[in-house]
Amino acid sequence: MFAAVAIPVVVCSAWIGGSLGGKWSPEEKKVLESLSLASLGPLPADPSNRVADDPTAAAFGRRLFFDTRLSSNGKVACATCHMPQLAFVDSTPLAHGVGTTARRTMPIAGTAYSPWMFWDGRKDSQWSQALGPLESGVEHGGNRAQYARIIATHYLKEYQSSFGKLPDLSDRDNVTRVFANMGKAIAAFERTIMLDTTRFDRYVAAELAGRTHTAADSLSPDEEQGLRLFIGKANCVTCHNGARLTDDHFHNTGVPVSTLVASVDSGRSVGARQVTKDEFNCLSKYSDAKPDQCGELRFAVTEGPELLRAYKTPSLRGVAERAPYMHAGQLRSLREVLSHYDRAAPAPMGKSELKRLRLTSRELQQIEAYLRTLSAPPTVEGERLP
Repeated sequence: MFAAVAIPVVVCSAWIGGSLGGKWSPEEKKVLESLSLASLGPLPADPSNRVADDPTAAAFGRRLFFDTRLSSNGKVACATCHMPQLAFVDSTPLAHGVGTTARRTMPIAGTAYSPWMFWDGRKDSQWSQALGPLESGVEHGGNRAQYARIIATHYLKEYQSSFGKLPDLSDRDNVTRVFANMGKAIAAFERTIMLDTTRFDRYVAAELAGRTHTAADSLSPDEEQGLRLFIGKANCVTCHNGARLTDDHFHNTGVPVSTLVASVDSGRSVGARQVTKDEFNCLSKYSDAKPDQCGELRFAVTEGPELLRAYKTPSLRGVAERAPYMHAGQLRSLREVLSHYDRAAPAPMGKSELKRLRLTSRELQQIEAYLRTLSAPPTVEGERLP
């Protein structure tokens, strides 16, 4: 990591309880409040999944999430790439299942709030997302008939507790419905994987309450200045806003092409078309939603030059533990990411939305220091991970 920058004594003497002498304006406090986890609303309903909030289905889905039998080689589970001990991601540029994918593993915590899944948004629910890797030739590598047989053999009681009698598996549509229900059970579990309060959140709570900061809710001078840059000069909140620090949209930010991936990755321009045709989208016969409950899908923008090589804005919560970065792990460290945004290099395809920031090395270090205050292990079913 980078060498610490010496803080002049005069600044340190003004730092009382972890707060710089400068005050936050009323407008800045509103922004801080909007970024705090305390502003996160209740978990949104998923009308496409009738068991989304059923504890029995979540318990069933939890078992499926960790079951390596749900793969062609008996060695790959959802947890192979979404590792609980690593905040439900892994540490590799590209995810590894039965083969190697072309994308970086995305975090799960808080994704129940997002209308789109994957870097390109090619799925519109957690349950439909869960089904994609199961049939991918480089992830789980299995097929829905194989999975239906595993349900019948090993999970009959659990399945029937959530979805009723197991249908005749000699019928292809019945097999697909069982497969879809597996995704809904896994999603019910994933909805219990949530974000937890960080030191930044505690800092904001103390600031808004006018309390003197303690060690548990203070920011260092560099961390606080990084926060000021984040919401000000660096314009980070343009895309990383709200309590999850993401706008859930897709942006071309000029990310370099991965040297590890041979195929061209066009991002949202392909994902937008895929989700509208997806066999398991909100409007499909396997969805539990009514058509008027599928507004995000019905009104999704599916064409336009702005979609070319645009990728989903990831949440910045826990970002310090998620190296490497970007959709194919092209950037190895937070400093590389910040330098990329500062330079605003031209996009290899399409047009980058970035503009030169011209931040100093010290300012980049301060923003990184702030980003590290966003760390906290996710909680699972309300319990903090060990």
